[in-house]
Amino acid sequence: MTLTVTVLSGQAPASDSGTATRRHDVVTWGASADRLGEGVAGRGYRLVVHTSVGGDSVRIRLSNAFGDRPVTFDSVYAGRQKSGAELVRGSNKRLTFDGARSVTVPAGQTVHTDPLPGRLAAGSDLVISVHSPDAAGPATGHGMAMATSYVTQGDHTADESASDWTTRTGSWFYVDAVTVRTGATVGAVVALGDSITDGWQSSTDLNRRWPDYLSRRLSTSSVTTIKGVANEGISGNKVLADGAGQSAIDRLDRDVLSHPGVRTVFLFEGINDIKAHTGVTAQDLINGYREIIKRSRDAGLCVVGATVGPYKGWSEWDEAGEAVRQEVNAFIRGSGEFDGVADFDRALRSPYDPGRMLPFLDNGDHLHPNDKGMRAMADAVDLAGLDCSSAWPGPATVASASFGPQRRKPS
Repeated sequence: MTLTVTVLSGQAPASDSGTATRRHDVVTWGASADRLGEGVAGRGYRLVVHTSVGGDSVRIRLSNAFGDRPVTFDSVYAGRQKSGAELVRGSNKRLTFDGARSVTVPAGQTVHTDPLPGRLAAGSDLVISVHSPDAAGPATGHGMAMATSYVTQGDHTADESASDWTTRTGSWFYVDAVTVRTGATVGAVVALGDSITDGWQSSTDLNRRWPDYLSRRLSTSSVTTIKGVANEGISGNKVLADGAGQSAIDRLDRDVLSHPGVRTVFLFEGINDIKAHTGVTAQDLINGYREIIKRSRDAGLCVVGATVGPYKGWSEWDEAGEAVRQEVNAFIRGSGEFDGVADFDRALRSPYDPGRMLPFLDNGDHLHPNDKGMRAMADAVDLAGLDCSSAWPGPATVASASFGPQRRKPS
């Protein structure tokens, strides 16, 4: 569901919760940064992203996290998508950096634009156009967007027509987050995961990843003020080891803790550690989960753990890996160390063979859910259980907080 609120309008900011002065920034869209080949000087990118929570004072985060040299952006715009690379007339607005039209981002760093006047609707298809005159060396971006964006040579960022944006790409370049200003009671959840969270095998351009379905549920819910959703999945990602992106442990600060307005970390990873046949034990994974839990709680966040889904029939499945998965899931469900437990294994598995995904929900590779499976996962989440009131309730109460249920080779 896309809300029919004017995007990037010139309207005065609405008062959230009746208190205009009590406002803060909340992440409305995110995508984990990784290395994406080599940067190309003079290239422009028109990037289509789908937001979650609405608000005003939109800010875009540009990332050079994996660059080995500075990169300059001399023109950055944001507008509303009409169709493909074409924008709604009059919606494309220039973004600035401390009042300047250009910015140079040092290697390994990120930078936010100045706030953009006007209001961004919840559930918007926001189009961010960026141009760099000097990009070179490793480019930073997100490989598997499951969404179509556009590439051109030369600076056409101000154009609202699609005439110069004829080359398509399935990746996002240099942009890794969008934030809005909204009411102080509104928060966000960050989904930290692998290719299932990234949306592999969901329908391209239809926003049918499980975090998208979760976002649509949250947008109409009255049981929680968590409305923002940032999808920080990377295809092939592991909890413990770098490879397909930095490990969940190594990227936690940048991909989760650095975003404003986050109240909850939703941890759904482990299958790639298990099926890689590298000798990772259940205790190894549990130790990794505990590190993520501790660092997230130290930052004042609630932590939800999701059970690892079935994968029998996938080429790397074996009995030893299944035993590790079952032991890990027993910890997630029963240890009481998470503030909440989303039982995705139960939501996806076949009642006739619990090690295998229900065929109705399986895209066919026996690891990745189809659109129906993605929705089943989101529907398994108790929305009220996402929010532990911004403070960990402590070990005495956490046990009762559970709730139901790459341009690389996907995982």
